[in-house]
Parts: sequence; structure tokens; C-alpha cells
Amino acid sequence: MQEGVSVHYLGGKIHYTIFVCCLTMKPLSPKLKKFLNFVQRFTLIYGYSPSYEEIMASLGFGSLGTVNWYVKTLEEEGHLSRIKGPNGKRALKLIHKEHTTKTSARLPLLGLIAAGEPIEALENPEMVDVPLSLLHPDNYVLQVKGNSMIDENIHDGDFIIAKKAATARPGQIVVALINGEATLKCYIPKPDCVELHPRNPEFPIIKINSKEDFHINGVLIYSFRNYLN
Repeated sequence: MQEGVSVHYLGGKIHYTIFVCCLTMKPLSPKLKKFLNFVQRFTLIYGYSPSYEEIMASLGFGSLGTVNWYVKTLEEEGHLSRIKGPNGKRALKLIHKEHTTKTSARLPLLGLIAAGEPIEALENPEMVDVPLSLLHPDNYVLQVKGNSMIDENIHDGDFIIAKKAATARPGQIVVALINGEATLKCYIPKPDCVELHPRNPEFPIIKINSKEDFHINGVLIYSFRNYLN
């Protein structure tokens, strides 16, 4: 939006006319939007903009020239600026306030996880809105299936956010992989085995011996419920 003032004379007096001009931003293509969203997400997480090399690697571009084309196009569209000039490192600046002051962000929903019997966690590109404070490259979202964790207020259909981790402290709730299948349970290591405890007395404890393929894939940091569906 642009504002201005025109001045003219009428009957020996100065008259001011205030005018407002609304500029409509051209909608971005999906590829440009994906590029801008990556710059936005990176900047919100780390507090500084990504380098061209980081953009190229993360978005799968074949050359820095492709990155430069996207930057130049988004500059011309009024979404980005290069505050240190064309050759400045980490010089990208987001123009619009809504790109720099968001209260929510998006994380990948990787599939379903059992809060009951183990089931396979399926790859899924869908993105889920989460609080901005939980936005991190190591965090991911799974949707819960089952009620074995209801005493932790985690119910069937809820979403959980886990942080990638290969180890956990005793008593932490983990995303555990047992012979390639994922389950959400409380991690209780024992001298001769590992026990995965439910938080519902109607479900049994899962005991894992040394012959089974077991490892921890993440640690629970947050759970939430979607009341709109």
C-alpha cells in the first residue's frame, strides 16, 4: 500500500488531497513459495539466513546459479532483499513482517505410531501446524493410534512431537522401533532386558531381549489434539 499527498491551489488557498494506492502482490508459484518458506523456516530456527550452499543442498538444486535465480526473482517480487549486496554471505532478508514474526510453524507428519500394539510408522509428506517454539530440524510429528498411553493424557488420534534421539533416560516416553515397527511407550531399562511400559493398566508391558532388533528413534517432547476434525 502506498500513500501520498497532492497539493493544488483553489481560490488563493492551498488544498491538500490525500490519496491511498493499494498494490496487489502477485501470487507466488509453488516452487517460489517453497523456496521462500525454506528461507523463512531456517531464519526462524537459527536466527540468521541460510547461505546459498545450504539452500542448494536442502532444496536439491544442481547449482548456485539456480539459487541466485530464485533470490533475484523473489527480490523483484518484493519478498527478499540482499542486505550485504549480491555477493554477501547470509545476506538474505525477509521483507514482509508476517514472514519474520509467526507464532506457529510446520513439521512433517511421518505417519501413525501405536499406543497399543506396535505398528509400522509410514512415511508421509503431510505437514502439521505446531507451536513455533517446537520448530527444529530434529523434531517430527506422529499421530497416535490406540489408548495404551491415556494415563499420560495421550489418546487415540492425538499428535505427538518427538525429537530425534538414539538414547533416552529411564522413565522417558520414547518412539521405539522393535523389529522395524514403531510404538510409543515409557522406556524402562533392566539389567537383562528392556521394558516398554504402557500408561494404561489394560495393556501389557513389552519385554525386549538382546536377540530382538530394538532401538530408540526419538523422545517425546509434546502432545496435542486437533479439535477441528
